Amino acid sequence: MAKFVLAGKADCPYYAKAELLADYLQTNLPHFRVHKITQHPDNWEKWLQEICEKNGWKHKHSPIIWRELLDRGGKGLLLGGFNDFLEHAQHYYNITSDMMTAEMRQIAEENLQTHIEVEQEEKELESLVSPLHIWINRAAGHICYHLIPLLTNGEIFGMETEVSLHLLDRSNCKGVLPGVVMEAEDLASPLLRSVSMHTDLDGAFLQADVIVLLDDILQETIPTLEDCIQQVTSQCQVYGPLIDKNAKSDVKVVVMGRTFSNLKTLMLIRNAPSINPRNIVTVAVLECEAKVMLARKLNMHSAGVKNLIIWGNVSGSSFIDLSHTELYEYDSAIWGPPSFSRPVLDVLFDRQWLHSEFVASLSSLSSWGHHCLGMAPAHVIATVLRYWYRDSPPNEIISLGVISEGQFELPEGIVFSLPVKFQNGSWKVVTELDVSKKNREYLQILALDLIREKEVALGEAIELYTKRRELEISSTGQVTLEEPSAEVTEGSPDESKEAKSPEEENIEESANVPEVSSNHEINVSDLE
Repeated sequence: MAKFVLAGKADCPYYAKAELLADYLQTNLPHFRVHKITQHPDNWEKWLQEICEKNGWKHKHSPIIWRELLDRGGKGLLLGGFNDFLEHAQHYYNITSDMMTAEMRQIAEENLQTHIEVEQEEKELESLVSPLHIWINRAAGHICYHLIPLLTNGEIFGMETEVSLHLLDRSNCKGVLPGVVMEAEDLASPLLRSVSMHTDLDGAFLQADVIVLLDDILQETIPTLEDCIQQVTSQCQVYGPLIDKNAKSDVKVVVMGRTFSNLKTLMLIRNAPSINPRNIVTVAVLECEAKVMLARKLNMHSAGVKNLIIWGNVSGSSFIDLSHTELYEYDSAIWGPPSFSRPVLDVLFDRQWLHSEFVASLSSLSSWGHHCLGMAPAHVIATVLRYWYRDSPPNEIISLGVISEGQFELPEGIVFSLPVKFQNGSWKVVTELDVSKKNREYLQILALDLIREKEVALGEAIELYTKRRELEISSTGQVTLEEPSAEVTEGSPDESKEAKSPEEENIEESANVPEVSSNHEINVSDLE
């Protein structure tokens, strides 16, 4: 008895024709057996090369057909492609195929759709057996401590998906990490398969489905912004190849940091070329802080503030856009069903507060490293992951630092915070928003800073701010540029220090970074 193996691209019309001929032979001949293998068009070339190298064959097209002798064993005997199989059927069995080209193409399209559906089902079944591997860097810090319960409660990945946590930090955190592991295990979450700690980069991000990068810098004191950029770049040159080599091809990477988060995300994209650039993003904690401040001012719950947009650099020059922000369940003279909302600018009349206290407070809050206990950043990360895996609510927009593809006339090749929605496991920039000409010009100015950061990181420029741009919207509504000197905040290396825990060192270390956000002004959109 002989078994024929028929393999080809899922959308190949010749594979479709050979498949139907093989099915007919198997149905009508008692000793004829066929085994079919389909590959997605994106994976076909690599799969064909590997199978040919393994068996010493030479074949370049779809389909490929070989014969396996079940009673003798050994490697298969290559028959060839579609024409060779058709000739074999005519010669040995006096059977041929007269399928028309249009029918071949229709069946090929059906084969591709079926293949995609089967792959999706297999992934879902595999996810029920294999846990989701989540790697968290700077795991001894406060953010990770608050993030772990959110990752294991089932709200993000579903109540049927188990997770394995891998906590990564520096070697001097070996005394802290076991305590974090123990407390994670004490949660007794039915969805937590395992928790492991890592202080060595060898094997980091192995089989990762999700990576959360929380750290900012590698050394304790960095004198200048340019040095900070080089440190971020060097860090990404280490992490990027590790992610590229060890993580799964569809890994989702979430970057959060107080310093140069957009740049770090871009450098990771450049240093992990096999990872989809759309799967490496950075999150904007400032959006959460702004919603809370508005909610306090209006005496309402912050969860009812929707569609507040942060444009630009999530850890630097940002543009807070309230023109699309809506309030739900706001206690006012006008009430409606849960889906009823009111524009925030129709309700908040204190424009002086928006221009002064609101802007000043958010400028300060953008530097959250000194006092932040991690709850808000952990919530923001969890929200982004939940939307990524389970879709964002209808009509809700969030801000996300993503690779620019030319939306809103922005330059390509930079990471820019944009309004997005999540659907079917992917994000999409909401390009339907009405953005005024003045605001588009302001976005271009914000993009210049990000381009400059990129140039310094790539060695194409030496100084970050040769003429420092500080941005503001004047009373006439025009964007003006000023050129004050750039001040940085440094810790004195000569001051004596008391012994501190690794968690305190994490906070203190970020305090020694030159303060980027303090040199940037955060502006509110058109307020008449």
